[in-house]
This record gives sequence, C-alpha cells and structure tokens, in this order.
Amino acid sequence: MLRRLSIRDFVLVDRLELEFATGFGALTGETGAGKSILVDALAFVLGERADSGLLRSGAERMEVAAEFDGADGGHATDLAAWLRDNDFAPADAGEPLLLRRVLDGNGRSRAYINGSAATLQQLRQVAEWLVDIHGQHAHQSLLRHEVQRHLVDAHGGAGDLARQVASAWKSWRDAQSALEAAARGGEALRREREQLEWQVQELEALGFSPEEWSELNQEHRRLSHAASLLEGAQFSLGLLSEGEEACEARIGAVASRLEDLSEYDPALAEVLALVQSAQAELGEGVSALRRYGDRVDLDPQRLREVEGRLEGVISLARKYRVTPEGLPDLLAESQARLQALGDAANLEVLESRAQAAAAHYRELAQGLSLARQTAAQDLSAAVSASMQELALGGGRFQVALVPQEEGSASGLEQVEFRIAGLAGNEPRPLAKVASGGELSRISLAIQVVTSRQASVPTLIFDEVDVGIGGGVAEVVGRLLHRLGEERQVLCVTHLPQVAARADWQWQVAKSRSGETVTSRVSVLDKSGRVEEIARMLGGVEITATTRRHAKELLEG
Repeated sequence: MLRRLSIRDFVLVDRLELEFATGFGALTGETGAGKSILVDALAFVLGERADSGLLRSGAERMEVAAEFDGADGGHATDLAAWLRDNDFAPADAGEPLLLRRVLDGNGRSRAYINGSAATLQQLRQVAEWLVDIHGQHAHQSLLRHEVQRHLVDAHGGAGDLARQVASAWKSWRDAQSALEAAARGGEALRREREQLEWQVQELEALGFSPEEWSELNQEHRRLSHAASLLEGAQFSLGLLSEGEEACEARIGAVASRLEDLSEYDPALAEVLALVQSAQAELGEGVSALRRYGDRVDLDPQRLREVEGRLEGVISLARKYRVTPEGLPDLLAESQARLQALGDAANLEVLESRAQAAAAHYRELAQGLSLARQTAAQDLSAAVSASMQELALGGGRFQVALVPQEEGSASGLEQVEFRIAGLAGNEPRPLAKVASGGELSRISLAIQVVTSRQASVPTLIFDEVDVGIGGGVAEVVGRLLHRLGEERQVLCVTHLPQVAARADWQWQVAKSRSGETVTSRVSVLDKSGRVEEIARMLGGVEITATTRRHAKELLEG
C-alpha cells in the first residue's frame, strides 16, 4: 500500500509531502488546479517516460519519492523474491519499499529502489506489484483489440500463458522460415557446405592450439640462439670458476684470510659470514651453469622442424585472415556452421522441427483458449451486472472469442468486447453501439470488475467518471467505496456524489506568489469536506442550501 509521496519541483508543485490512508480517498479541486499532477508524479516515480517539460519553471531538477508497505499485496512473496534477486531487498524484514526518481533540466533521469540505483525498466517491474493507474482516457484505449485481450487474460490469470503462446508462435514461424529457405536455396547451401568441409578438413589437419603457438615461439628463440647461449655459459664459467683468476678461487681466498683474522678481532665475524654466504651462492650458480651447458645443444634439424611448423601456421592464418591464435576459434565456428548447414540441407529434419514447433504452439494456444473461455464468461456476467447499476439497464456485456483458423502470436482467437441491448438485441462491437457517456460508464464497470480480481494493493482512478452524473454518480461512488474495503483506492474526481462516498478527501488548489503559481494540497476534515462538496455542487457561490445538500451527501 502507498504510504507517502514526496514531490519536489514537479510542474506546479514546489514542495509537497503527502501521507496516504487506507480505504477510498478522493482528490478534488477546481478545474486546472492540478489534481492530475499527483497522479502524473506517481506515474513518474513508477517509471513512466518523462521529459524536462515536467520540471517546475525556474527549478534545476525535480524529484519524486514514494514509500510503500513492503509486505502488502497478493504477490508479496514474488515481490520480495524479485527485490532479493536484484539486490534491492531492504536490510530488515518488514521495512518499507522506497522508490525515488530525479530528472534534471537536460532531461537526464536517475532512479533508485531502496537507495540503490535502478533502471526505468526495473521501476516498471516493481510498479506491477504496487499500483494500478486507470487514466481518464481508459475508455478510448478500451476500443483496441489488444487492450481487450490483455484485460481478459489478466482477469483469467493467463498473462504468463499468453506470453508463452507468443514465444511458441515465433519459434514456429522461425522453424517454418528455415524450412522454406532451405527449399529455395538448396544449391547455394550445397556450395557453402562443400567450401566449409574443405576448410574444416584443412584446419583439423593442422592440429593447432593456442598453447602450441606460445611453445613453438619459445622453442624457436632458444634453438636459433643455441650457439650464443652455449658460448655465454662457457664464458661465464671461465670467469667464475675455471680460469686462473676465477672469482670462486679469489672469494675462497678472501674467506680463508678473514677466518684467520677473525680470531684476533671478532668484529670481522659479521663480514666473514657475508663473504661465506656469497661464496656458497656463487658455488650454486656455477653448478647451475654447468648443468645448463650440458643441456644446451646445437640441433639444426629440430630448428628446421620448428621453423617449418611456424611457417605452416602463419601461412594458414594469412589465408583465412585471422591471427595464429584465432585458428582454433575459426575451426570451432566452421564446424558449428557446417553442422547447421547439414541440418539446413536436410529438409526432413527441418520439416520435423517445424511440425514439432507447430504442435507445441497449438497445445499452448488451446490451453490459452480454455482459460479465455472461462475468463470471458466470468467477465461478461460481472460487467453486465455492474452495468445495471450504472444506468445501463437492459445492456448486456459480452466478451466474444472470434476464432482464427491459422492462429497468431496472440492465440487462436481474437478477443472482442460486444454490447447487446443498448442499440438492438444482437451483440455488436463496443465501438459501434456505445455513445461517449455510455462508453465511459462501461469502461468504469470493466475497470472496477477487473481491479477486484487483481492483487495490486493500490488503485488510482484519474477522472474515469467523466460523462457521468446524477444518480449514476452516486452508484460510482458506492462502487469505489466498496472497492476501497478490499484495497487502497484514490480517485481524482469532479463529482460531489463520488467524493462524498470517500473515506478521506484532499483538496487541490492553486496559489500565486508574485509571478509564481503553485499547487497545494489540503487534507480536509469533516467541515472542510462539507465546504468542498458544497463548492462542487454549487460552484462559486455557496449557499446554506448547498451546504445542507453536501452534508446530506456525506451522511448518506
């Protein structure tokens, strides 16, 4: 549930801190006061697209933050798991969920979930568990078939299955396209396959690995410089140990002399120890040089073999325009492509794959059709019943499932909302039989019914009661109040009959300071609600009669 909303420099709002209550709340105010700005601000922090035009004039950046109860909603477990998987989980269980979004004058946006940087896509994913916003133009989008289909699928809990059907459709079409391409391009595929077979054979015959390339280069350097290495080792041995003036003998003489002298002055003992250590290390170096000299061998034959191997690798790398180290990767890619071409050339394999993909699609799509049939019956009955309350007596709502023989990414049928009884007995498409006012009421009935089935804890209705008045408005108020008993509901409304049914009410008004115009929100107490509803009833001049009528509405 939405607990707090903080707004900074958003359109006409400079600074605003709001705390939300449970139940049904109404947001009212004069036309142009900025009632829908709060809804827009909430949509902004939930990931809706925005630009710097929303920034309050003269401000450098705007910021909106929203706090939600972390444990609310029917999908609380799924939300908690998503937060953990994306490293957004709060430090302590039961802590609120905090969303924040900032936009600067250059249009750069930054978003945060529980204090950690987030993407707009992640904000939108979180929003699906938290808030459902019904805009004032929802009745217009309701005429689109895709919107109708999504509503039915959501009502029947078949949203995931619908996405699986769309994925299976794509797999089927891809498999069918591969089959048709193979049938058309058989000769070209045969030539490519022959070229790849020869290339793979040549690379496999080379038997080359990246490790061998390093080893070959190292061995080549050693063999090509073998004479210099052997000469250097012998020269070093001569100076260190084998010549008349060898270092080893001289250091030995120094150590012997210091050992004799240290008997007279112990201070020389430390120097003697250092010289003896150098003598020992020199001896080890001499031994290592002798062993190295024994291993170094002049081997012209092996040098020619290594050079030949290097030339072969370099030549093949140049031929295929890759580095020597890239030859193994080229082999793997060629083998994979050859395998794919082998499958592509096999029409029987491709046809079998296409048939399997088609069967998988049909199986999923038929399951979706069954779910839609159940959802369509339930939604038709519930909306029809709600229509009777909204002065659409005699009208009957029907969710028609029009079969599509070949199917599509959306399934085996097209979903179409139809109305009977308003303009004839036969059900006809919604767009052809409903007037603007009727369409608005039907839209409201559908939204209320579908919202009852949803698990989102907070519902926002932004002037969805446009075109409604009189006794129907009272019914709308009762419907929203009833919905508020199950979850948190906020309605932006201009109808006093709707506002009077709210559990709590806010008033939005404009204020001017010099050249600056801002919107402010007031929390109304009982007397304040009487005044506001009286204004909504009577306009600018409020009389005792309108106040009395307002009080009756609130107490009714």
